[in-house]
Amino acid sequence: MIRFNQFSLARGTKPLFENTTFTLNPGEKAGLVGANGAGKSTLFAVLLGELHADGGDFSIPPNWQIAHVAQETPAADKTALAYTLDGDAALRAIERCIAEASAAHDGAAEGEAHAAFADADGYTAPARAEALLLGLGFTLDQTREPVSSFSGGWRMRLNLAQALMCRSDLLLLDEPTNHLDLDAIVWLEDWLNRYPGTLIVISHDREFLDSVCNVTLHLEHQQIKRYGGNYSQFEILRAQQIALQQSAYEKQQRTVEHLQSYINRFKAQATKARQAQSRVKALEKMELIAPAHASSPFTFEFRTPDSAPNPMMVMEDVRCGYRSEDGEIPIVDHVMLSIQNGQRIGLLGANGQGKSTLIKTLAGTLEALGGHVREGKGLRIGYFAQHQLETLRPDDTPLQHLARLAPDTREQELRDFLGSFNFSGEMATAKIAPFSGGEKARLALALIIWQKPNLLLLDEPTNHLDLETRHALTMALAQFEGTLILVSHDRHLLRATTDVFMLVAKHRLQEFDGDLDDYRDWLLQHAAEQRAALKAGAASNAADSANGADSGVNRKEQRRLEAETRQKLAHLKKPLQSRITKIEKEMDALNAEKATLDAFVVDPASYEPEQKSKLTEAIRRQADVNARLETLEAQWLETHEELEQIG
Repeated sequence: MIRFNQFSLARGTKPLFENTTFTLNPGEKAGLVGANGAGKSTLFAVLLGELHADGGDFSIPPNWQIAHVAQETPAADKTALAYTLDGDAALRAIERCIAEASAAHDGAAEGEAHAAFADADGYTAPARAEALLLGLGFTLDQTREPVSSFSGGWRMRLNLAQALMCRSDLLLLDEPTNHLDLDAIVWLEDWLNRYPGTLIVISHDREFLDSVCNVTLHLEHQQIKRYGGNYSQFEILRAQQIALQQSAYEKQQRTVEHLQSYINRFKAQATKARQAQSRVKALEKMELIAPAHASSPFTFEFRTPDSAPNPMMVMEDVRCGYRSEDGEIPIVDHVMLSIQNGQRIGLLGANGQGKSTLIKTLAGTLEALGGHVREGKGLRIGYFAQHQLETLRPDDTPLQHLARLAPDTREQELRDFLGSFNFSGEMATAKIAPFSGGEKARLALALIIWQKPNLLLLDEPTNHLDLETRHALTMALAQFEGTLILVSHDRHLLRATTDVFMLVAKHRLQEFDGDLDDYRDWLLQHAAEQRAALKAGAASNAADSANGADSGVNRKEQRRLEAETRQKLAHLKKPLQSRITKIEKEMDALNAEKATLDAFVVDPASYEPEQKSKLTEAIRRQADVNARLETLEAQWLETHEELEQIG
């Protein structure tokens, strides 16, 4: 197991950890959460052996293989597939042994190396690496392209694929979803749920943490505290502890005040001096409880739009794409869309299908290649692009950025507005060059909000935001009075702020009839069909080359056999699908009960003396419900794995 015992570490003069103790058992999957700067990346450096304790000790099994995602990718000429295979260092070592034995004409050594290669599943390694790349969004052709041909975001995906290819006992992932679209995130969750080793992941995506993790490690006040359960369960447990600590603190303060009052009243009276002195000693011995502290949550809100045209915008047979020297490059074709006032649309679809192109066309930053776009009178668009931060001027201050938008507004009013986004005091007049990505994203949002848009077009607005700011954005968007079109891989944001989904697939825009859970199922089914098609294609090609001119007859027989196989698979799947439906029905009922219990337990009124028995029963029932949900989730995953194995 991983064990930290009274562990202390400082970076320069700043203490990050002070006498902290926790353990992580083999096979557990932990989400590492805490404010920016709390020490999450430092903890990874400790686990990788790059930093050492200033006090206390840390241990990890010495034979464990640790995998992590490299931050740099060499611009190599080797293919994406070969680069991914490099992640299996043991297999690459065996391949070198084979090559050396072959060059030395050492038949015995070569035979042993080939046996080791087979034992290490070397013959299936290319197929496994290919599956990783396809799952992360690469096409089959791209797996054969050189690493040097890929952009930065796609190289980070290659680094992730290489880490997943490693035969690791411990996998460390730092913001693995940052460069992934929703399709790849769903695939990664499925892969990590089947990963047999120990996982520690840093992420600001709460649904990803909820799906993957069964332990939460919280970094706060130089301590690492372990909580059983995923991120949502951690939030509830932490809220309960804060409420209980505050209740105990207030109760103790009443006792302290009572003792101090007695001392003050009677310490001068001879007849009461002894009793007063005993109370002084009681106060001195009392271990004082600290008041509960939860950092003040960051919040903001959108300004009320000045107008609300209806419809906002109408697109008739619009062709979205780019113009180049070689002509037009259409990306999304035949778009028919009428955006009504108050609509809240989430755009779904894989990378490269045209979501961002469509958003740019709506925003007017990209001219339509064809068709008609009509804007409503009084339309005011607020557009947040994926690369919005690059439009900010690094040598300018937040105040200068805002003053350009409102040259006639008093400086104090501008400062007050920036202060509501945590740009107060000197920060409002500091150059933004050294700002973090999250701070720049916050500023970009503030500039959009100042302009009172009635149509918000947001393309991956959470990429640089921490959990607290994501929560603030979610709350603000939920209360936004205008119209919203959102592209995001953050499912919590999508669920909380949109009420209808549209799918960009095969370069067309169409309504998606379902919610995000339906979309997840659709993606997993689509991925399974792709894998089956790849296998069938490989088998068909092998059969064709073996049988030559007679392959036409064999293909007919093969199609008949495939039809029979599909019928058998459907028969095998039916009871599993029924079991999944039954499990989901019970989980829905338990989640509804859990929400009621959670609300009661975190309510301060529940800690009044007359509520004691009810609170005790609620906490007991809460534990039972959480335990049953964990069991059902495990059954749900196992059943889905059985379904996937079938087909």
